[in-house]
Amino acid sequence: MKNKILTTAAGVGTVAVLALTGCSAGGGASSDGAVTLQMVESLTNPARTDLIRGLLDDFEEKNPKIKVNLISPPTEQADQKIQQMLQSGKGVDVLEVRDITVGPFANNGWLHDLTDDLEDWDGWDALTDNAKSASVAEDGKSYFVPYGFYGLSLFYRTDLVADAGFDGPPHSWKELLEQASAIQDPANNVYGYAFRGGPNASSNVVAAIEAYTIDDLNVDDAFLMEDGSTIFAAPEAQEAVDDYFALFEQASPPSAVSWGYPEMVAGFTNGTTAFLLQDPEVIATVQDSSLTEDQWDTAPLLVGPSGKAAQPLAVAGWGVAQKSENKDAAVKLVEFLSSAEPATEFAQANSLVPIITEAADDEFYSSGPWTSYVTMTEDPETYVNVRQPRGVSWWTEWIQKADQDVQNVLLGNMSTSDLLASWDAFWTEKYAAEKG
Repeated sequence: MKNKILTTAAGVGTVAVLALTGCSAGGGASSDGAVTLQMVESLTNPARTDLIRGLLDDFEEKNPKIKVNLISPPTEQADQKIQQMLQSGKGVDVLEVRDITVGPFANNGWLHDLTDDLEDWDGWDALTDNAKSASVAEDGKSYFVPYGFYGLSLFYRTDLVADAGFDGPPHSWKELLEQASAIQDPANNVYGYAFRGGPNASSNVVAAIEAYTIDDLNVDDAFLMEDGSTIFAAPEAQEAVDDYFALFEQASPPSAVSWGYPEMVAGFTNGTTAFLLQDPEVIATVQDSSLTEDQWDTAPLLVGPSGKAAQPLAVAGWGVAQKSENKDAAVKLVEFLSSAEPATEFAQANSLVPIITEAADDEFYSSGPWTSYVTMTEDPETYVNVRQPRGVSWWTEWIQKADQDVQNVLLGNMSTSDLLASWDAFWTEKYAAEKG
């Protein structure tokens, strides 16, 4: 499977790039052969920055003639600042590349193709098949090496599931509706499902649709069927959205009409809801909550009627700037960060699905709530990895429209069939315009 690199319009930044770095773009080698690399992260937070700095210190110890300056812009500004640095051709050697930035960065010629470098890298064989696949774009080039994946799984209350008479967690979307409805007990402030009705509400609707249409889904662009029509026009999509919105009507607290990420997670961790569909980063939050270890666990992503699920893995990684004057040293740093020990340490600390095959044998991943992710990784025929078109120029427009449509369905202002017709028309028009 390959990432789909789609052209997006690159905005012109106005902030002076070199002011971010406090120095030039690494400047080449000094008279003694030493080089200084400029590395920029995107998803910045203090603990993460400290971890990366520690890994860079290890790299510098092993490579005494390479120094690395880590630049950590605030997350909300980081991608724009990285773009400005890439546009200027100065101030960056190694950078964080995300699935929503790789398209415009690559199409503008800002990223170095790592293909030849990775062919000679002895760490390549240690990567999982997902990591190898995600590193190769549709044009056959490698613009980054993933550092981990964000993938959905089902968080569930083991005690509430057992009390309701079920032997284990639901396997399918229909079983989720059955169990969540059975657990629902508003009189005792117990609800079945932490429904997402607020920001990014459309993402879980799409996850259900993709599970119901998986047999004929275009895995390289999971908003399309193999025949070129959109998933929203597929007959199976109607059953999917009806089952999904039934979770709100039959198994969710009324306030979930406006729940986003914080409210969903809080609803689960405070014991109000029995089921939560979320990324692995939530594991640490639940572990720090009032729920005890024997009260909750995770299960693999829910499957559709054919017994398969579409896993829309979000991915990010490390790449090298095309205009870096220190490409050899920059590539060496990317390969170090992507090697077994540093990569596994980074993935564990950030609750990511790991890129290293042997990490699945680590106790961290092979026990407790992480086992569901290992299960999915080891069974790609059931949990099919797909790529959503997150790099298109209209993605933000899509999210705003789709979330508003979900609200309208929840408020009774739109039918599920009208929602699907609207989504089909939106994507059909966008794809047609893209083709010219």
